[in-house]
Amino acid sequence: QVQLVESGGTLVQAGGSLRLSCAASGVTFSRNAMGWFRQAPGKEREFVAAISRGGDSTYYTDSVKGRFTISKNDAKNTGYLQMNSLKPEDTAAYYCAVDSRAYLTGTSPTLYEYWGQGTQVTVSS
Repeated sequence: QVQLVESGGTLVQAGGSLRLSCAASGVTFSRNAMGWFRQAPGKEREFVAAISRGGDSTYYTDSVKGRFTISKNDAKNTGYLQMNSLKPEDTAAYYCAVDSRAYLTGTSPTLYEYWGQGTQVTVSS
């Protein structure tokens, strides 16, 4: 049984930093690409960042480039999203997802196989 558990979300002031974690069980991180998505109230889930199975390729949505960094530690079976210079518009529930079928998975949520339950990030102005 695959389980992804996000943590690290909280209330933070604009300009602050957070690191989200995604702890996996029932799946081997080294065999999976990983993505982070977010969903604000009343909006569709949107792509934030992705990292390849081997950890050697990453890409980001334009609004977070230079501020967010995706990474994964295969030995710990855990993925991360380091978020710096947070803005109020970053407020959302953040979800991690994994996919074993592609080396580097795309931006559509439908491409990912397994999802976590989400962690809330709230950025105050």
